[in-house]
Amino acid sequence: MLDLKGYGPSIAEGALLTIEVGLLSLLIAMLLGMGAAMAKLSKSKSAQVIAAVYTTVIRGIPDLVLMLLIFYGGQELVNVIGEHLEWDYIDVNPFIAGTLTIGFIFGAYMAETFRGAILAVPAGQMEAGRAYGMTGGKAFRRILLPQMVRHAIPAFGNNWLVLLKTTALVSIIGLDDMVRKANLAAGATKLPFTFFLVVALWFLLFTTVSVLILRWAEKRYSVGVRRA
Repeated sequence: MLDLKGYGPSIAEGALLTIEVGLLSLLIAMLLGMGAAMAKLSKSKSAQVIAAVYTTVIRGIPDLVLMLLIFYGGQELVNVIGEHLEWDYIDVNPFIAGTLTIGFIFGAYMAETFRGAILAVPAGQMEAGRAYGMTGGKAFRRILLPQMVRHAIPAFGNNWLVLLKTTALVSIIGLDDMVRKANLAAGATKLPFTFFLVVALWFLLFTTVSVLILRWAEKRYSVGVRRA
C-alpha cells in the first residue's frame, strides 16, 4: 500500500471536487453544444456565422491559454464593471471560473458531435412527424432526439473522457482539486511520484467507470437496430 502520510482524505476530497467540476462542465458543454449545433443547422445566416466563429476560435486555442484568458480576463472585466457600480473588489470564484471555462471550451466540440448526430438521422422522418401534426418540439423529442443520441454516444464519450482529464487545469487557477492537493502534499513530503501516481489512479478509476456507463448507454440506445 502507498503511504500517503495522512494526505489520503485530502486527495479523496479533491477527487470529489474534480468530479463535480467535470459533471457541471459537461452539463454546460451539452447546452452550449446543442445550441451551437442547432444554430449551424438553422436557416439564419447570422446564427450560422456566430456558431462557426465560436467553434473555430475555441478549437484553435489551447485549453490552458483559454483557461488563463477567461479566468484573469473575466476577473478584470467584473472589477471594471464593479468600479462603475461602486462595488468593492471582487475575487472570481475559481470553481465557477473553471467550470464555466471548461464547459465553454467543450461546448465547441459537443457542437460538432451533435451536428453530425442530427445529420445522421434521415430528414424524412422529421417531415413525416410534422405531416402527422406534431409540433417541431414534439417531433424533436420523439423522433430526432432518441435517434440522435445513438449516433452521438461514441463521440460524446470521447469528449467526456477528454473533458474529465482537462479538469486538471483548474489547479492552475487556485482550485483545490486533487491535482492541486497532490502538488501541495508532494511539496510537503518530497514524494511527488507517490502523490501524482495516486492522482493518475483516481483518473483511471473515473475513466473506467465512465467507459462502462457509456458502453451500457450505447447498447441501450442500439436496441432494435440491425447491424451490418
